[in-house]
Amino acid sequence: MQPADKTIPLIQLVLPWRIAAHLSEYATLIWQFTKRDVLSRYRGSYLGIFWSLLRPLALLAMYTVVFGFIFESKLGNQINETKLDFALALFCGLILFEFFAECTVRAPMLMLNNVNYVTKVVFPLEILPVMTVGAALTQLVISFVPLFIGQQIVHGLIPITALYLPVVLLPLILYCLGITWMVASFGVFIRDVNSILPVLLQIVMYASAIFYSISKVPVHLLPIVRSNPLATVIDQARAVILLGMPPVWSQYFWLLAAGIIVMIVGYTFFMRTKNAFADVL
Repeated sequence: MQPADKTIPLIQLVLPWRIAAHLSEYATLIWQFTKRDVLSRYRGSYLGIFWSLLRPLALLAMYTVVFGFIFESKLGNQINETKLDFALALFCGLILFEFFAECTVRAPMLMLNNVNYVTKVVFPLEILPVMTVGAALTQLVISFVPLFIGQQIVHGLIPITALYLPVVLLPLILYCLGITWMVASFGVFIRDVNSILPVLLQIVMYASAIFYSISKVPVHLLPIVRSNPLATVIDQARAVILLGMPPVWSQYFWLLAAGIIVMIVGYTFFMRTKNAFADVL
């Protein structure tokens, strides 16, 4: 059984700096688990970790041919937008969605796949969702390499505004942490979550402005698309990397505030329910 975390005052669970301080106590353990998770994906393969780079490169080439030269699609964000510009914008949106999807899809089975840790008295289960997000973030960072290379080849430079990228990604990381904590807990008690998520992710994908620009969304549907935080993150990431534009700060700070709230809710829910995991499993 887990220690009685229900005795922890609620105020310590909802203050972001308390959450950060608690997780920092296990920083070394989180790093070791994340590293092991990333390396285990390619254990036994000839190219090993290099698959993390080859896969996004192959995807970028495929999207360029299919959407740029066969369907001749355009986002319409640039006056002289080329087929390669669309391919880069599409790739940017897809790698961000894949980051979100990987965290969400793995979450329901986290506790079920780590029953040996659930039954340990002193093991901090709350680091497993952090490890999941960290591993997905590692893949995301690697996936940005071909995106930057493509931008350099197509336009001859990477805008200085690309330095805003870590800032733009912060709300998405907070969202993924909160959702992973919450879904990991739900997955213990409601096994149907694992079957429902793929359907929900398909809806999220088409509502995330990956294959189109938010600026092209009809006015009456715009509130629906804007309510999806992933769509705003994708829009702002494209702006800072591909268009040389800074984030829209009015949108960003609302997104950041919502991300912090989702993280707090997910963390609090997980910490309040994790004591029952061992009994259910």
